[in-house]
Order: sequence, then C-alpha cells, then structure tokens
Amino acid sequence: MFKSGFIGIIGRPNAGKSTLFNAVVGNKISIISDRPQTTRNKITGIKNYPDTQMIFLDTPGMHKPKTPMNRAMVQTTRETISGVDVLLMLVEANTDVHSHDLFLIESLSQTKVPVILVINKIDLIENKFLLPLINKFRTLYNFQEIFPISALKGDGIKDLLNTVKKILAEGPKYYSDDFQTDATERFIAGEFIREKIILCTKQEVPYSTAVQIDLFKEDETKNLISIAATINVEKESQKAIMIGKKGAMLKKIGTQARLEMEKLFGAKVFLKLFVRVRKEWTTSDKMLQEFGILKN
Repeated sequence: MFKSGFIGIIGRPNAGKSTLFNAVVGNKISIISDRPQTTRNKITGIKNYPDTQMIFLDTPGMHKPKTPMNRAMVQTTRETISGVDVLLMLVEANTDVHSHDLFLIESLSQTKVPVILVINKIDLIENKFLLPLINKFRTLYNFQEIFPISALKGDGIKDLLNTVKKILAEGPKYYSDDFQTDATERFIAGEFIREKIILCTKQEVPYSTAVQIDLFKEDETKNLISIAATINVEKESQKAIMIGKKGAMLKKIGTQARLEMEKLFGAKVFLKLFVRVRKEWTTSDKMLQEFGILKN
C-alpha cells in the first residue's frame, strides 16, 4: 500500500516553520531569517519514502493582519489549513503561550484534520520547563500528538515524520522521486535575493521590498545562469539604503544571493540587480497581485 498526503506547516511568525520545512525536504528551498513574516507565499516541498510521499507546505506566519499585504499572507495560511490532510502547528519552546498562538488555535476551530503540536527550539531551554508548556497547550486544543523538536539541530524530526506517515491514508504518488519542490527556479532566485535583503538591511526596509525576476536564462553549454532582478521599494530613502555608499550594499546583497543560488542550482550564476521605487505598493491590491503576494 502506498500512502501520500499534504501536510501544512503553520505557526506564528518566527516559530521556525521554514527551518523545519528545509530540514524535512533536505535542501534549502524556503528562506530563513530571525525576523517575523519572512515567508510571504505558500511553498511546497516533497519528502519521498519507498512507500510514502509527503507533500509539505510552508506558510506565512499566522498573525492578526493590519495591512493589505499581511491580510494576503494570512489568507494564504487560512487556505492551507482548509486544504491539507495533516497540520503541524509550530510553537516556540523558549516562550510562553503567545497571543498569536491563541489566534491560530481559534482558526483551527472548524478543522477536521489531525493537528500535531510541534514545540520547536527545545535546544534553547532546560527540560524542566517543557512539561508545563505541554500541559498548557493540552488545555487549549485536542492535539493528535505533541512533539518537542529542534528543527535547527534535527532533534525529534525522525519521530515526527514517522507519526505523520502513520496518519496518512492510502494515496497516489503526486510527484516523481527526484522532485523536491514545485517552486520554480525563478521564484527561488527571487526569494534568495529577498532573504539577503532581510539579513543585510535594517528596520522597515525588508518589509517594504518585493523582488521581481526580469531575466532567467540558462546556458547549459557553459553551465551558466544569467539572472536580472528588480528590487522594488516604497521610498527614495529606502532605495538609497538598498544601494548603499558607492553601491556597496547592493553588491553585498547580490554576492550573498548569488552564492546561495550557485549552491542550489549547481551552476555558475551571473546576477544583476536594479532598485526601483514603487510608492505605497504594500497597500495596493494591484501591485500586490503583480508581485505574486495577493492572488488574482
């Protein structure tokens, strides 16, 4: 009997969803930073076994949205909750029950699929603090299972996956064995650029940034990929920060992103970056659609 199913990874911003997603898939596909709301889109990753195929969905962090962009992100997560076979709800071991956790649990009220509570970042706490946290969450929702893990170090992930495998029903193989994600290379390239923007710049700039891939051209004879991308910001002051003195910041972002791409794509990458001001794009439905954050 072959089993398969879709597993949604949900949780509040910065709970470690993308770190778990990458650890499960075995490759860096979803970008990571220590800043909330890094993930904006639903990203698919596939874990294959001889008798099972698990399709994992990394989602934006669940929070009470205050802007059109945040509302679009939360809507993506809500749609994931209603369309999977199993949900993994991530919380942080090194914090108490958070208001965003309660907001997410409220969103699960109509959910009929099994929900596994995954307590992440156990490497940051002493064992004596874990049981009281587990007991608190047990009173809030009827979780199918509760697993303490460290997504960063890989602790507990094997047991978690074995439990997910038991829960899944008989089903078809949706993707071939060599398939890791349905995200396009263009999309991943844009995400790697955005990750380096988040890591290299400060304050509000990362949240006012959208990356568009203008050119993605492969030359197999030279094992070379040529990429041109536009970084969209909302203000001239943000453009100045993004470019930096004598172009130093833009060069730093480009170099770091290029190295990540070369590692994943297995080819040399020629990357050219441009910066453009698109005023108030985060509050414009039309531009949110153009940048792929809001669905048409």
